[in-house]
Amino acid sequence: MTLPTLLKARLQLPVVASPMFIVSSPALVIAQCKAGIVGSFPALNAREDGQLEDWLIQIREALEAWDQDNPSQPSAPFAVNLIVHKSNARLEQDLALCVKHQVPLIITSLGAREDVNEAIHGYGGLVFHDIINNAFARKAIDKGADGLIAVATGAGGHAGVQSPFALVQEIREWFDGPLLLSGAIGNGAAILAAQAMGADLAYIGSIFIATEEANAADNYKQAVVDSGASGIVYSNLFTGVHGNYLRSSIAAAGMDPDNLPSSDPSSMNFAEKTDNSKTRGAKPWKDIWGSGQGIGAVKAVLPAHQRIDQLKQEYQSARQRLLAQ
Repeated sequence: MTLPTLLKARLQLPVVASPMFIVSSPALVIAQCKAGIVGSFPALNAREDGQLEDWLIQIREALEAWDQDNPSQPSAPFAVNLIVHKSNARLEQDLALCVKHQVPLIITSLGAREDVNEAIHGYGGLVFHDIINNAFARKAIDKGADGLIAVATGAGGHAGVQSPFALVQEIREWFDGPLLLSGAIGNGAAILAAQAMGADLAYIGSIFIATEEANAADNYKQAVVDSGASGIVYSNLFTGVHGNYLRSSIAAAGMDPDNLPSSDPSSMNFAEKTDNSKTRGAKPWKDIWGSGQGIGAVKAVLPAHQRIDQLKQEYQSARQRLLAQ
């Protein structure tokens, strides 16, 4: 299992920060990359005309300036998440901008397309595709993805239901390329555990909601601090695809978290997320907050670099503990 040079030479911690809808901002991506982990954001977070290109320029210029001032500790590469689903009317134009600015790493979700992969490979970029089971993993590699993101149970947002042990085990029976693992990874020991199972990198999102740079409301950040695994609800009501959400935000919207109706998966649409008659007008991600089960490790809202420093210390402590045994 060998990581591409792009990642192997530039990471201070084996982590990719996952792209979070609305929450992942250029400021958060820049802070993550400066601290030595891959920062990422969904292209759809750039809502206004011309904003995605502005963000790509902002991130690249900030990281180039950092690298000039810190040659012994260069920044990690950044990534952009593209939703490869028929409901994403912006895919072609967003892909064109990623190609124009040669984004180092593209994360594709909700579908895999050979033409998207070929476009990224055309300038030397890498494509990692997120999957929730072994069958989807095989399809992604068959269509040209360079690496896989195994989204196991407990992950924030659109999550799978399989144990990380089972999912990684099945994938590693046939795939020896870059493999990332997502699912309730909240501290440095969990990062090491992901590697022990066979993953190359941990894929972490929810703990970065409670950072100063995150584009999240203060009460959303505090809800992450105040919650744990029992505060997470798994439902497909809000987007048509099953995902994990904060129980407190569902209750605040006037719904019973323990008695939610289901949605038709074919109704998924990234312009109009769901039937508001079922959600009492609450909008997913804005009012109904996504989060994974690993947030019990979050005790305060911190600058992103402090959260990453904490992960580094926990990771090294876990390694030393195992060596001592």
